Amino acid sequence: MDKVFIEGLEVDTVIGAYDWERGIRQCLRLDLTFGWDIRPAAAEDQLDRALDYAAVAAVIDRFAQVARFELVETFAERLAAELMETFGIPWMRLRVTKPGVHPRARGMGVEIERSSS
Repeated sequence: MDKVFIEGLEVDTVIGAYDWERGIRQCLRLDLTFGWDIRPAAAEDQLDRALDYAAVAAVIDRFAQVARFELVETFAERLAAELMETFGIPWMRLRVTKPGVHPRARGMGVEIERSSS
């Protein structure tokens, strides 16, 4: 299976378990890899047969705008389900990093893999 990826996409959302976090928007950094057969799009050089990066990013942006979760785990699970359903993605890996959580770490977060089978 071919892979399509989006690396380092930053979104602002309400995320966090502490009261002070519930009133602010924080940055999350997303790295996504999708299982996707690129041959149909490549054969005819047609965007409508490809996984459209701009459309995927737009769905992610809309999701992040309305999301209100305590855990990055919940953000990751719900976003993965949304993307797989919206685009018919058979397999994906999603890494969600929350920068600035700990002074000695660039970020902390979760990485999940999901498939439709």
